Amino acid sequence: MRIAQVAPLALPVPPGQYGGTERVIHDLCEALVGRGHDVTLFASGDSETRARLVAGAPRALWKKKGLLDPLAPVFCMHEQLFRSVGDFDVIHTHTDFFAFPYARHSPTPVLTTLHGRLDPPHVAEALRLFPAVHLVAISCSQQSQVPQANWAGVVHHGLAAENYTFDPAGGEGLLFLGRLTREKAPHAAIDIAIEAGVPLTLAGRVDPAARRYFKREVEPRLDHPLVRYVGEVGDAEKQALLGASRALLFPIDWPEPFGLVMIESMACGTPVIARPKGAAPEVIADGVTGVLADTREELVVAVKAVQRLDRKACRRHVEKHFSVAAMTAAYEQIYEKLVTGKQAIEPAPGRAAVV
Repeated sequence: MRIAQVAPLALPVPPGQYGGTERVIHDLCEALVGRGHDVTLFASGDSETRARLVAGAPRALWKKKGLLDPLAPVFCMHEQLFRSVGDFDVIHTHTDFFAFPYARHSPTPVLTTLHGRLDPPHVAEALRLFPAVHLVAISCSQQSQVPQANWAGVVHHGLAAENYTFDPAGGEGLLFLGRLTREKAPHAAIDIAIEAGVPLTLAGRVDPAARRYFKREVEPRLDHPLVRYVGEVGDAEKQALLGASRALLFPIDWPEPFGLVMIESMACGTPVIARPKGAAPEVIADGVTGVLADTREELVVAVKAVQRLDRKACRRHVEKHFSVAAMTAAYEQIYEKLVTGKQAIEPAPGRAAVV
């Protein structure tokens, strides 16, 4: 099958540090190529892939200083893509709504995976205006935010577990890994760790829009002797931190669409302590690969309870439910249905990918 994959231009594929969407796109492209498909990746020119690379910009846009209009290169990339629409059997975009106007008139089926939150009212309105666009959700939770949209399926993210080092021993400390934003609640992670009397390492970047929150809510808490902030980390350091931790603290305060870091943590053998919001109940097997708890008191208790969990079970959970092979096979089924004109079946709740 001739497949076009369309990535955002903000980061390269795969990303050097932060970038869950770009990491998933990379793994999907590599797996599709390995399964014999003719894959073309539209992405920044500094991306690395076995697929045919068409550069939408010479370098990832976050590296380009003084860029006055970051949307223009994205629109140009989509125009370039849809001028060659006949070269593909299916087009799979990961760029939010950019392909929607083209998809309405495209003779080639267009599929869009939505990677962000869908509960804001303007998102539902945008989807309502394009009822024929085929969509994939990355969790049943995300799909439920706009149930009336034209869903082709739910496909959970997968990762190549063989690229993650399993640590059977773990460590004493806790880890918070992710963007330091209010909805990710690193301030809550600090309070939980301090109350539990357990060391906490925070790793992640501070987005410009979150600097005020970071200054007010996080920075003052970093003075505590149990707390260490190491900034944004690359893959090797991330894995080392995950493997050497007692648990990943994931006290989210928003409907997280998926949370790739949860399966990265479990692949290293480290269970996850999370609030039961968004996709967390779909990703974590409560009491087996982590603990779901809502209040701060319950989360503090979970810090001790998580020590009883089997780290091997965390790894097995990822290998069984969140592999790149499972993700790729699910997408292949959707591609086939779109190409042959068959309607995708209605997704049902569950932990495994659903198509």
